[in-house]
Amino acid sequence: MSIGILALLSLLPIISVAIFLVMLRWPASRAMPIAYLVAAGLALFVWQISLSKVLAASINGLIVAGTLIYIIFGAILLLNTLQQSGAINTIRQGFSDITPDRRIQVIIIAWLFGTFIEGSAGFGTPAAVAVPLMVGLGFPAMAAVVAGMIIQSTPVSFGAMGTPILVGVNTGLSADPEMLAYAQELGYAEWEDFLAFIGAKVAIIHAAAGTFIPLLVTAIMTRFFGAKRSFEDGFKVWKFAIFAAFSMTIPYLLVATFLGPEFPSMFGGMIGLAIVVIAAKAGFLMPKGEPWDFDDKKNWDEEWTGSLQTADVAIDAKPAMSLMRAWSPYFFVAGLLVLTRLRAINMEAFLRSDNPLITWTWPQIFGSDISASFQPLWSPGTIFIVVSLITIILHGIRGSEYKIAFGNSLKTLVPASTALVFTVPMVQVFINSSGGAAGYEQMPIALAEGVANIAGSAWPFFSTFIGGLGAFVAGSNTVSNMMFSLFQFGVGERILADPTWIVALQAVGGASGNIICVHNVVAASAVAGLIGKEGAVIRKTLLPFCYYALITGSLGYGIVNISDGIFNLGFIIAAAIVATMVYFIFKYNRSSVP
Repeated sequence: MSIGILALLSLLPIISVAIFLVMLRWPASRAMPIAYLVAAGLALFVWQISLSKVLAASINGLIVAGTLIYIIFGAILLLNTLQQSGAINTIRQGFSDITPDRRIQVIIIAWLFGTFIEGSAGFGTPAAVAVPLMVGLGFPAMAAVVAGMIIQSTPVSFGAMGTPILVGVNTGLSADPEMLAYAQELGYAEWEDFLAFIGAKVAIIHAAAGTFIPLLVTAIMTRFFGAKRSFEDGFKVWKFAIFAAFSMTIPYLLVATFLGPEFPSMFGGMIGLAIVVIAAKAGFLMPKGEPWDFDDKKNWDEEWTGSLQTADVAIDAKPAMSLMRAWSPYFFVAGLLVLTRLRAINMEAFLRSDNPLITWTWPQIFGSDISASFQPLWSPGTIFIVVSLITIILHGIRGSEYKIAFGNSLKTLVPASTALVFTVPMVQVFINSSGGAAGYEQMPIALAEGVANIAGSAWPFFSTFIGGLGAFVAGSNTVSNMMFSLFQFGVGERILADPTWIVALQAVGGASGNIICVHNVVAASAVAGLIGKEGAVIRKTLLPFCYYALITGSLGYGIVNISDGIFNLGFIIAAAIVATMVYFIFKYNRSSVP
């Protein structure tokens, strides 16, 4: 079978998601079973994968879905616990004391706090923390989910202490034994130094593209969830939004350059958070006029709201608590995430040990090469649950109140699990489609090869979209990098471009794919109690994804073709994108220009 036809067939599961979930607006609980059947049918009858392997991949998907559901439950339980204690009211008031402007709040919570959590834990944890917090503060559930998805771009390549680079790119490239010699030829005797070299390139591209992410978050929020349904209100905070972007990306870039790929997102988010909160309190670059807020709830579209409505719960009878005490559970979450993942402390050796009481495994399911495992002590879900129990003491919660929080969390969780039960198995079948009797590469690689044959020397423009595609279906920048890093390196050599820049574009694209990743959207929606509206979320995040993948691909093309001069096609397209953003900034702020 030709590469082109094989690539088209590989695209069918993704097309089915686009048609049923995004275009026809079916809920994920209806759309994803169809996508699963398409992927399984292709695996069985075209790739000729054995039935036992397809079943093994499906079961592995169910186990992965279970781990996600566990994290979702922990996140919802923590929020409901804070709701019962009255802490959410105090946190809400704390943000109002900084500013009641929702545009500034979303930058602080989603972009900066979310970046810090991404750097600490990764794997969708920012959505599990930031999204329900925003809902608790009175954001429409869909607005919170959309904001939580958009920021999962710039920080993701260095999420979970650099896992997408140190595990994803590392695993992908080291599959070729000749890569070590290549690294040594470049002067990197230590493999870790070579990974850091690639990581620095990743940070350069991310830092450039991330400049407009906070502004896009505010613009998308005001366009879809504002009373005027306009980008204008979002673009009016452009000074503060770009300041907030640089407050994160500059330390992020410096850390990536001088310290390596473990801490850029964590330090960038932490430093940026301190700078921006202080600046906001001082009124620095804050928007003039009335603070922007969502319309009255009675005017909200039914599509915006979910079953998690903590802002409306009557908790006024609770005595006021200090802001530090109210925030203390989130401090515990951040602290435990950092503590358990710091390599210097190496708690990972115990929390992920091979002891059967700590790591629950199902090796070689049905005799296949697929194995499943779950490490409950390593899961952020356990941290959320432990902190919720600590909160009983910290906030003096009665047993009856905690019982209400627990029950409400289960009620929110049950309908959310249906979509994940089909979404993740579809992903697992899709990426475990190699080794069949037909002898074809796994579906993602077959699709990438088809695109590479068409793209030729223009590949850098497509490399980020391929990385994004990997994350879209796999739900992970790390997995995308595992699948495609070596392939991207080979394409770079084939088109006579610096292959390390092409691998960097892969890592950046894999991060951008998290913006529209199906099972991350499903999980984030579930945390907010927003069931059956996943397609609407993806429709709203498509524009930020296209911006991110296109501008980074353009920058990559410009960099690898710098010998043609700075006016090559890549830099011209990147400049055009920047000029478009500047145009909209001027358009929506010209009334205030003297």
